[in-house]
Amino acid sequence: MPSLVCSVQNCVYNNAMYCSKGDIMVGGEGAQKCQDTCCESFQERKADSAKSSMGTPSQQIQVDCKAHNCTYNQECVCHADKITIAGAGACQCRETECVTFEEAR
Repeated sequence: MPSLVCSVQNCVYNNAMYCSKGDIMVGGEGAQKCQDTCCESFQERKADSAKSSMGTPSQQIQVDCKAHNCTYNQECVCHADKITIAGAGACQCRETECVTFEEAR
């Protein structure tokens, strides 16, 4: 499992830049660059919601991936050693991205 760092502070699963969901889905079926990807598991944290919606934050997490053109995608599972999800201030999943995405050649 990859080590995950997430800067999407507005996500209900983000706790100190780690994810407490347990697994995420990276979208971007036709992606050619990282801006074409997103964290489909993103859920906006509302003002009245708890710090994290579930689980304990973890540095290592299962990452499923629809970005078929990514070097790290093997049978829809991410095999990068470390990934970064970006999108500070995101309100929707399309405002996030997998910065680690690297187009397969």
